This record gives sequence, structure tokens and C-alpha cells, in this order.
Amino acid sequence: MSGHNKWSTIKHKKGAADAKRGKVFTKIIKEISVAAKLGGGDPAANPRLRTAVDKAKAENMPKDNIERAIKKGTGGMEGVTYEEIVYEGYGPGGAAVLVEVMTDNRNRSVSDVRSIFTKNNGNMGEAGCVSWLFDKKGLIVYDSSVDFEKLFEAAIEVGAEDVSEQEEQIEVTTEPGSFIEVREALEAKGFRHLNAEITMIPQTMVALEGKQAESMLRLMDKLEDNDDVQNVYANFDISSEEMEKLM
Repeated sequence: MSGHNKWSTIKHKKGAADAKRGKVFTKIIKEISVAAKLGGGDPAANPRLRTAVDKAKAENMPKDNIERAIKKGTGGMEGVTYEEIVYEGYGPGGAAVLVEVMTDNRNRSVSDVRSIFTKNNGNMGEAGCVSWLFDKKGLIVYDSSVDFEKLFEAAIEVGAEDVSEQEEQIEVTTEPGSFIEVREALEAKGFRHLNAEITMIPQTMVALEGKQAESMLRLMDKLEDNDDVQNVYANFDISSEEMEKLM
């Protein structure tokens, strides 16, 4: 499985995305509202909002929900004000974990996140303790059946940073600023992606197996299940063979 997109791949295998569609919608709506508040309600002029709206559409979110979230962010509807915070820590085996939170109550969020780390064989660290191990990148994922050579040539031509062939998929990475441009240029060339997002890619990976691997997956699940948590990134690596045992 992919090292860069390990957790996303595992969630797909576990079928967790469908099971938690309600939570997925809630998190996307919060992202749309905050993006609209910070950069305006026009997706064409606000890259962050455009990315969030694209993600909503990919999840088949109703158009009315998207429009209400934008209005909420631009002040057209009453609603709470969210604060963005990043917490850092360590999971089982010393794996680095980044937790992006969007909350209306900082005290509640830090208490909840710290508790989840503690109860799942991890510990929360100081700001900056693991963030240096990750790079913010655009990531566009394609099925492994796509012609790698053709995709590679097209991606480099339109400004992608790298193209890598994984066990089950092909990943195109970009600088965050060119993410939308590269994604749309590849779509125009006929390449249909499985997933596209701005993400945090780990520079190095920590191999886990057995109880540590099991505990790591539980930690990730519990963090993502928290209503205030938007995204969780980690640098763990679990082999396909190990995943078969755990699942």
C-alpha cells in the first residue's frame, strides 16, 4: 500500500468512509464555512473553498448543503465561529501524528485529543515536535490500471512535482499552490482521479506490526471519530500482509 496515503488507503479497505458518511459531511461543511469566511464565497477566486467544494461533490453532498455552508461562512447565516488548531503527538512505536482541529471550544478539544492519545498507547507532544517530519503537498491519486508512462509525461508537462507508482495506485504530488491547476489539466487530458486533496506527506515512515499496528489503527479511528477533528496524518507503515491479519 501507499506510504504517502497510507491511512486513506486503509480507511477505504475497512469501509470506514461509508460507515461514517454523516461525520464526513459535518467535517466538510465546517471546512467550507471557514474557507468562505477567510477567503470569500466565490470558489473561483478562493482555492481553499474550491478544494472543499470539490471534496463535497466527490462525497455526493447535496448542492443545498454546500450553498448553506458557504452562506454561513460569509455571514449570510447565523452560526458558531470556528478556530483552527494543530495538535502534535506520538502513536504506538513512536509514529508521528498530526491532528488538525476546527473547534468552537479550544479547552474541550485539547482535553479530548489528549485523552484519546493517552487511552490508545500514544501521547500528545509540544507544538513543533513532529510537524517538521511532514511536507504540505497536493496529492492526486489514480487507479493502478492507468498507463503510468502516459500519466507521468502528462503530469510533469503540466507542472506536477513527482509521480510515483505504488502497489495499488499511482500518486501525483504537487506544490499546494499548483494543486488545482495540475488536477484540472490532467482531467482535461482524460485522466480521472480516485482522490485529490491537499495533505501532509511524511518524509520518513515507521514500520509497525502486531499489537503496535492494531493500537495505531485504533488511535487513528478514535481521533477521526472526534467531532472537532478535521484531519489526522501519521507516518506509520503497515504491510499489506499485516493488514490482512488485522482485518
